[in-house]
Amino acid sequence: MAHCLRISGARLRFISSSSLTSRFPYIRGLDAIHEKLLFEEDHALKHKKAMSGVIDKRTSHHHQISSLWNRETSWGHARCFGDHLEGNCLLPRNALSSRQISSTTVSLHQEIGMPSLSPTMTQGNIAKWRKREGDQVAPGDVLCEIETDKATLEMEAMEEGFLAKILCGDGSKDIPVGQPIAIVVESEEEIAEFKDYKVAAGGASSSSPPKKEAALKEEAPKDESAKSSSNQSAPELPKSEQTVSANDRVFASPAARKIAEENNVSLTNLQGSGTAVAPQKPSEKPIQSLDFTDIPNTQIRRITAQRLLLSKQTIPHYYLTVDTQVDSLLALRSKLNNLQEASSGKRISINDFVLKAAAMALRKVPECNSSWNDDYIRQFHNVNISVAVQTDFGLLVPVVRDADKKGLAAIADDVKTLADKAKKNSLKPTDYEGGTFTVSNLGGPFGVKQFCAIINPPQACILAVGTTDKRVVRDLDGGFTTSTYMSVTLSCDHRVVDGAIGARWLGAFKSYIEDPVTLIL
Repeated sequence: MAHCLRISGARLRFISSSSLTSRFPYIRGLDAIHEKLLFEEDHALKHKKAMSGVIDKRTSHHHQISSLWNRETSWGHARCFGDHLEGNCLLPRNALSSRQISSTTVSLHQEIGMPSLSPTMTQGNIAKWRKREGDQVAPGDVLCEIETDKATLEMEAMEEGFLAKILCGDGSKDIPVGQPIAIVVESEEEIAEFKDYKVAAGGASSSSPPKKEAALKEEAPKDESAKSSSNQSAPELPKSEQTVSANDRVFASPAARKIAEENNVSLTNLQGSGTAVAPQKPSEKPIQSLDFTDIPNTQIRRITAQRLLLSKQTIPHYYLTVDTQVDSLLALRSKLNNLQEASSGKRISINDFVLKAAAMALRKVPECNSSWNDDYIRQFHNVNISVAVQTDFGLLVPVVRDADKKGLAAIADDVKTLADKAKKNSLKPTDYEGGTFTVSNLGGPFGVKQFCAIINPPQACILAVGTTDKRVVRDLDGGFTTSTYMSVTLSCDHRVVDGAIGARWLGAFKSYIEDPVTLIL
């Protein structure tokens, strides 16, 4: 019967390879090498003095087995037995997120790592597991819900098998990308082998704590008891000596010391007339305890905070504000909504007009539809408008793609669909990636008159939209009338958009808003 070499500590021994050959038919062809290794083991037992030479020879045979395995097998990411030894078994080189042999069994398994679900994702949280330990999984089955820096996404299984072990349960936070979160095996019988499977620091797998740590834990009480016994046996100093050691040395001139010695006066009890006495600290009154609640930050809110801080620290912002007259826009909106209601369509909001006008202005002034790079300025040909949406999870910015090519009704449909997804935290990467310009509207929903928004990198501009208000203005006849105005503020990255270019874009935007019929031509 063929055997396989196993290294355990400083001892060489052999184990039966029947389980390996039954599992891997390619190994059966290596019986000749295994028999040779068995012969050398018997020879080594008879010649202990030559053990080191035999070990060197076995190591070379191990490389021969690795080479044959490399040529003969291919399964997932784990294609060979490498030179890596862990515990008392041979492991594949790719130990993370690959099929491998555990440290206590020869059963192959797959470590599922934390996926990278967005370009800016470095870590993620597990919101909820859809599958439980022991469940069978198939390609396309949803394993769990991953909370990224943008949204909560579903993680699907890539292969058939059984979920043997969940390494990071519901609510696990700040898991680095690539760190194992679960174990999948091929057969249901192998699930029990991973009952106590753990992942050590750094992502390496282990099934038991290191022996050194256990030894240190056992020795710690002994050290503490030894210290306490030595402290108890130490003799106490007399009070006088304790006072002297506490006061340390007495600062006095040689003449003063001589006079004190002649008059048998102790300098330690004297206080100099020219020495200032340290004022006593007033008694501190206890501060009344504050009542508060700590609200944990979501992954979305933390990443948003980091990006906004980076934007204000690294992007030279400047701001341009104009007032736009929206009486014609309101009249046109009323007519269009009557038509929408008659056809069971969605109502068109002022913000939909703003998005369309911003997209059309970007076609006229494409310099604002750009992003900064150290070696060049990238000017986009697609006009994709990011729309800021406030949710319970934080600020999200889904994207209305090709807004310059869509009508007002289509933009209204997209905005409402994306806003609903954002509030349910169900946005997909395709829903929020690829924006080239952002619109943030605090006027309509919140009544904010005017504000300055922070640029959403890597974009170069963001438009802050305020509320509408009626003002008394002069009419053409020299009298007075009322008119409705809306203030908007454009935040620009001065590295990309010069002041004159920003003003030109605002002029184009203002013309579309004040003559909205041009938006539907």
